[in-house]
Amino acid sequence: MADLLSIGLSGLSASKTQLSITGHNITNVNTPGYSRQDASQATRSPQFSGAGYIGSGTSLVDVRRSYSEFLTSQLRSSTSLNSDVKAYKSQIDQLDSLLAGTTTGITPSLQKFFSALQTAAEDPANIPARQLVLAEAEGLARRFNTVYDRLSEQNSFTNKQMSAVTDQVNRLAGSIGSLNEAIAIAAANGKQPNDLLDARDEAVRQLSGYIGVTVVPQDDSSFNVFIGSGQPLVVGSTVAKLEVVPGQGDPNRHEVQFISGGSRQGITSQITGGELGGLIRYREEVLDSTMNSLGRLSLAVSDQINTQLRQGLDLKGDVGEALFGDYNNEALAGLRAIAFGSNPSLNTVTPADASLKITETSALTASDYLLEYDGSLPSGYKARRLSDNQPMSVQLDAGVLTFADAKGRDQGFSVQVSGAPLVGDKFSLQPTRRGAADIKATLNQADQLAFAAPMRAESELQNGGTGVLGQPDLIAGPSPIDKTVLGAANLSFDVTLSPDGNSYSLSDPLSANWSYVDAAGNAVTPAPSFVSGSTNTVNLAYTSGGETYRFQLSFGGRPQTGDGFSLSFNSSGVSDNRNALKLVDLQSKQTVGVTVDATGKTISGASFTDGYGELVERVGTLTAQARMDSEATGSILKQATDNRDSLSAVNLDEEAANLIKFEQYYNASAQIIQVARSLFDTLISSFR
Repeated sequence: MADLLSIGLSGLSASKTQLSITGHNITNVNTPGYSRQDASQATRSPQFSGAGYIGSGTSLVDVRRSYSEFLTSQLRSSTSLNSDVKAYKSQIDQLDSLLAGTTTGITPSLQKFFSALQTAAEDPANIPARQLVLAEAEGLARRFNTVYDRLSEQNSFTNKQMSAVTDQVNRLAGSIGSLNEAIAIAAANGKQPNDLLDARDEAVRQLSGYIGVTVVPQDDSSFNVFIGSGQPLVVGSTVAKLEVVPGQGDPNRHEVQFISGGSRQGITSQITGGELGGLIRYREEVLDSTMNSLGRLSLAVSDQINTQLRQGLDLKGDVGEALFGDYNNEALAGLRAIAFGSNPSLNTVTPADASLKITETSALTASDYLLEYDGSLPSGYKARRLSDNQPMSVQLDAGVLTFADAKGRDQGFSVQVSGAPLVGDKFSLQPTRRGAADIKATLNQADQLAFAAPMRAESELQNGGTGVLGQPDLIAGPSPIDKTVLGAANLSFDVTLSPDGNSYSLSDPLSANWSYVDAAGNAVTPAPSFVSGSTNTVNLAYTSGGETYRFQLSFGGRPQTGDGFSLSFNSSGVSDNRNALKLVDLQSKQTVGVTVDATGKTISGASFTDGYGELVERVGTLTAQARMDSEATGSILKQATDNRDSLSAVNLDEEAANLIKFEQYYNASAQIIQVARSLFDTLISSFR
């Protein structure tokens, strides 16, 4: 009877445990990361009898969880990838709406400004039309400022979000470290603490949603967790941490530092995956380049408009004033070059500092640069363009550094370093980053808009031929022009017809300081001859005070020998709109990102509208790609989740069936005990 009772008791114990495990599964059906558990049973060692071996019941061997390291790892990596894409997409969606919006973008303001210029050019003496130009210029500047403010807000949000994410990373890393310790202790008896393992797997999965991780299991059942390029975030129960701090090269651009013990390491560029990786990727791929492209466009607009205005005359006959503010003042130049906070010279009496001035807006790129003092000859500096990581050639002349790429193309800016730099000093150069923030309309007098050209041409009334001299076009010269110099630049010349009457030449030599030149500005001697009866181009240069003014004008018709023509300062050009038309032409002129060949010929470039259009197109393309990536990674994550759940998740129907099965098992085991008791009672009764 004792054997039968022992068998019944073992079944009763096993069924009770199975019921407990089933109940544990059911109550944790909604617990994140929980893996369904089951118990494995085995027969006890049988006992030998004369008739053979007789079983002695059952025992529980192990309580296991339904778990696959492969499926869990797949879910972890899918979570990291999807979180990266979601963070990236949430930011770029906002940017795309901002730049492409009909009320928030730059294009509508550009079109309104040039439309106002066109209206004013049709009646250059009309004061209300001129005032409209000033109003639209102010609106354009404010639109640039507003878009920059939105981009700056996104940058600030990115900084704050990076801090919030690293806080979560540190919290989860601490939790994983604590679980590692508890698991190692609990697993010392050779059995796995299933619930602790599930809690740790879920913590690692959540961590992968914030940052990409690599997990390495250890012999003591603990996990080592690595991030970036192999930085150990969790090793057993030892936990490092992350901290977001202002950037060394740009305090407005926060960086992530890895802190382990007393050492710090910057790992921003090494972080991939998770929400943190998506934010950093968006900032590097989209936000920085967008701010730079927008700044380059605003610099080009203010430079080209100001330059053209200062090559014309206003209603009072004075040289034109700038419409937009000076982007090269000392304060703005100082903001474009930032000394690193770790520079060796900062600890000296004369720390090195730098300022950056724009020299040619059409040559600017949409990139930042890194300048480093290494004491090497000839300049002592080396530089790198960060957008493509290309080294720059650095030239030092009279204390001013200029930069060129491998093809010798000027980068459009110069840098002046003050103080005493030491080897290892670094400077972050941002030629265009703040361009859209700093543009401002400064002209407030409508009559100071220079719509008239500086020189005019006239024919003598007594000319006998039909020669027609076009109005001179200033194609090259200083900005602003010198009214005193041009006021003395009067030129008169006569026509000499060839004997056959088919060609003619003009006076040679010309008046003092005047000369004939070709289209490139090279002197032409002797004086060129022109075909009578056709339209010819005359190129003239006037040099005075170290400056050269180049003019181009047309000469047509059939002049006669002795016919006279003259050029003089346009002192009363109230109704002259030639400079205004040049301003209008800037809308379609290639002035942004211009590339020229060795002869100075433009190879590529974009107009204001096209330059902004390229920016919008690029952001739009990246946005569309991010949306597709979001759908794809979301589908991959769902598949990985379903695969894991198909093995590990709790199925209530299955557990309900198990409840019935194990309840019957329990009842049957109890019945065995009841039979053993009845037999024992019968046996005892027989001896009474």
